[in-house]
Amino acid sequence: MKITVIGCGYLGATHAACLASLGFEVLGVEIDPARRTALERGVLPFFEPDLPELLVEQVESGRLRFTDDMAEAAAFGDLHFVCVGTPQRADGMGADLTHVEAAVASLAPHLDRAALVVGKSTVPVGTAQRLQEILRTTAPAGDAVEVAWNPEFLREGFAVKDTLEPDRLVLGVRSEVAEARLREVYAQPIAAGCPVIVTDFPTAELVKVAANSFLATKISFINAMAELCDVTGADVVTLADAIGYDERIGRKFLNAGLGFGGGCLPKDIRAFRARAEELGVKDALRFLHEIDRINIRRRKRVIKIARAELGGRLPGKRIAILGAAFKPNSDDIRDSPALEVAATLHEKGVRVVVHDPEAIPPARKKHPELEYADTIEAACEGADLVLHLTEWLEYRALDPAELGEIVAGKRMVDGRNCLDLAAYQEAGWTVRSLGRPSVA
Repeated sequence: MKITVIGCGYLGATHAACLASLGFEVLGVEIDPARRTALERGVLPFFEPDLPELLVEQVESGRLRFTDDMAEAAAFGDLHFVCVGTPQRADGMGADLTHVEAAVASLAPHLDRAALVVGKSTVPVGTAQRLQEILRTTAPAGDAVEVAWNPEFLREGFAVKDTLEPDRLVLGVRSEVAEARLREVYAQPIAAGCPVIVTDFPTAELVKVAANSFLATKISFINAMAELCDVTGADVVTLADAIGYDERIGRKFLNAGLGFGGGCLPKDIRAFRARAEELGVKDALRFLHEIDRINIRRRKRVIKIARAELGGRLPGKRIAILGAAFKPNSDDIRDSPALEVAATLHEKGVRVVVHDPEAIPPARKKHPELEYADTIEAACEGADLVLHLTEWLEYRALDPAELGEIVAGKRMVDGRNCLDLAAYQEAGWTVRSLGRPSVA
């Protein structure tokens, strides 16, 4: 079986390289010439641990190559994975399906034999059925072209592992043939014990957005608790530890701080709400509006704390921002809480100096007005205040005593609640966290 991967951004490039590593012949379809050329050279246009080496290996092996020709893709592939993006619409909260629909519409006229078109993109429920109708009416092979839905569950920073060793596989199919083909694709992880859920289109489409909505809810719940801890003197980290021992709740994702960002959780919960309203059940997901609001409030809270730490005055101050990516082990700045805080402080007259191990190039492109530093030391030198906003290991491993020698003021806001407060206290720092008593 030969496989094509349509759309070779973050999801598609990862999926293509991993499938090639499993022994399949894979043809990636990418219409962006710069991205395609880079991938053909084995160069990734984004940062993801372990993927660069895998990409080079598979390209050099000949199992993975790239094209922009849909006719070539249709002639080559027996199974076509659709991995294009579904960003938030510019005119509302719903998902923009332009790229998904364009990919299928471009492929369909060339499908003159039996094929399986598998969606991996995160889409509103009902999309798979609509795409099936498009293929049935426009593909020369008609009913011999089937749709299946196989949502992705990648975590940025762990994408290769999550593809090759998934914690579950969801197969939305309508025939035994489609199920058998997907089981063949994933034979290795299935043999290793990966659970397989075989279901219908609507359920498969709902799984990803439901999972992301639940994770967002857990994060915003503990951040709401942090707001209460701030006014009562309680410690949100101890609170999270205590309730996390309840196996019905669990400790994961109960980490209070600056909140979530990235290209999935924020836009997915908004698109989910929008789709529920279209379906006439908006009250069912009304709570997601408050989840979103709690998350946004965390960014404002950090700015409020920064102002308080600087005596109520921000203009003219120098603040070091540690982190620009929305999470560590990534250069993704989409809806990054850290970068939004940096930009807002700049607008308020602060001299902001940003450091990030990987995300400076995309951050500089989006916010050229900010100042960037190549080293932590350069960012923090002479700083009146340091904001720790992305939990890179480099930041957690900093020596508070050494850092204290280069700043103008030993004041830190730990926006991720993961620094060693005792070590900073011993080194003479004042540290403010979100939902924890201040340390001085």
